[in-house]
Amino acid sequence: MTERTFAAVIFDFGGVITSSPFEAFNRLEAARSLPQDFVRRVNAINPDDNAWAQFERAAISAAEFDALFAAEARAQGFDLGGSEVLAVLAGAVRPPMVRALDQLKAAGYRIACITNNVPTGHGAGLARSADRSDALEQIFARFEHVIESSKAGVRKPDPRIYMMMCEKLGLEPAACIYLDDLGVNCKPAAQLGMAAIKVTGEAQALADLSALLALPLG
Repeated sequence: MTERTFAAVIFDFGGVITSSPFEAFNRLEAARSLPQDFVRRVNAINPDDNAWAQFERAAISAAEFDALFAAEARAQGFDLGGSEVLAVLAGAVRPPMVRALDQLKAAGYRIACITNNVPTGHGAGLARSADRSDALEQIFARFEHVIESSKAGVRKPDPRIYMMMCEKLGLEPAACIYLDDLGVNCKPAAQLGMAAIKVTGEAQALADLSALLALPLG
C-alpha cells in the first residue's frame, strides 16, 4: 500500500490548541448547581438551528443569543442565560500544541485553522480581555489561513467549510490532516478524504499526528 503524503495540517482551535470549553461549561454547571453537561445537552437539541448554531453563523446578535439560549435552557427545566455561557468560553492554551505548530512549520508543513466561534469576545479565540487576545493572536498568526464560522457564515460539520479551506490552501483533501475534539466534526473531514484525528487530549493528539507524519512533536 502506498504511504500517504501530506502537505498541510488543519487544526480546530478550542479543545485542540486550547483546553476544551466543555471543561469550563462543567465548572459553570457545578457553580450554578446544574446537571453536569447541561450546556452540551441544550446545544445538542436541534443542533443545526438552535441558538448556539445560529450564533456561530453570526445569524443572531449576542443579545438574541442570550435570550434564545435562556429559553432553550428553561425548556429543559433550568435557568441559564446565554451570556453566562459566553463568559466562560475561552479555554487555556496548551503549550505543547503551540510548540507543535512551530515544529510543523519548521518541517515544511503548511498549517491552518477552522474554528466554530461566535461574534463576541476578542478575536477568534474569544478572549475576555485585550491582553489575552494579544496572546491568542500570536498563536493565530502562525496559521497560513484561519476560517471562522462567525465570519464565513457556515460552521462545522458542514462539509463546505472544509472545502473552503482546501480551496484557500490549493490542496486536495487527501493532502490534509484534520484535528478536532468532536467526532461529529471529524466525520465530514474523513469523508472528504482528509486524515482525521479525534483529539481526546494533547498527548494523544501529538502521538497520533507524529505517527502519521513520522515526525516527533510536542
